[in-house]
Amino acid sequence: MKSPIAVFPGTFDPITVGHVSIVLRALPLFEKIVIGMGINNTKKTMFEAEQRIKWINEVFAEYPQVEVISFEGLTVDLCKKVGATFILRGIRNSTDHGYERSIALMNRSIANVETIFMPSAPEHAHISSTIVRELYANKADISALVPMKVG
Repeated sequence: MKSPIAVFPGTFDPITVGHVSIVLRALPLFEKIVIGMGINNTKKTMFEAEQRIKWINEVFAEYPQVEVISFEGLTVDLCKKVGATFILRGIRNSTDHGYERSIALMNRSIANVETIFMPSAPEHAHISSTIVRELYANKADISALVPMKVG
């Protein structure tokens, strides 16, 4: 049986140590993890897409089973494009779970793609890209929240 491929979608504005932890912990489960950096022209980002892709590639440079691509549109369409049968999502809390569960059910119904929920490590449960951006905008130290390549 062929090992599965997963897509780990997000804006990654910026990538955090929580994102990295989810991918590294999920690697043994998949032949390949495609980090799909979503481009949404209606969503304002702090960091340019090229910079975010560069950071993600640098973080996972030593992991040949991790591929990084940008995409527009539905995550399930990206799954079809790369041959993924799973979507990987990190869950920090019950709010994340409720939101992600609704999307997972829709993805299963429209594309027969399953979502794997991985709880965040306890030490990362408070970290979000939104919080990192807020701290960064206010000149606070973000080095403990982002990979060294970013901080």
